[in-house]
Amino acid sequence: MLNENMKAIRKSKGLSQEELAVKLSVVRQTVSKWETGLSVPDADMLISLSEVLETPVSTLLGETVVESSADDLKVISEKLEVINLQLARRNTTRRKIVHWLLISLCAVIVIVFAALIVLNSPYLDWNYNDPETAVFGAAFHVFEYLYIRLAPIVLIVAVVGIFMTRKKA
Repeated sequence: MLNENMKAIRKSKGLSQEELAVKLSVVRQTVSKWETGLSVPDADMLISLSEVLETPVSTLLGETVVESSADDLKVISEKLEVINLQLARRNTTRRKIVHWLLISLCAVIVIVFAALIVLNSPYLDWNYNDPETAVFGAAFHVFEYLYIRLAPIVLIVAVVGIFMTRKKA
């Protein structure tokens, strides 16, 4: 049991007998004898073996370890490939959505700027004796004031974002 488990785990880790022997500070023949069942490692060596193979001692001594076949690895690699393709598609879709949202934001900013230019601050001619007109005029003025100062910054950031999210050739 120990010999079979040790051999299967060593192979699954991609180690040769020689490499395992070097890590354990023993000769290759000793590892060969352990794997063929001609001898067994002592308790201290068994602990070192479990540390090198990154496997609990109970696994080395316990149930049979099944080597992963090439078919199992192929199935796993195919599943990982499918997952990677799905993630790539999702990232591409997100990038496109952000790209078009930024383009839309730029269009809205330009349209609102055009509307503000055409309206030419109409609230300046309003009669502010009516409280509702005064509140609406003050709100419109605050909107225009903040918009004129913040919109260029947002526009620049959006244009940079458009260039950063464009499709790469």
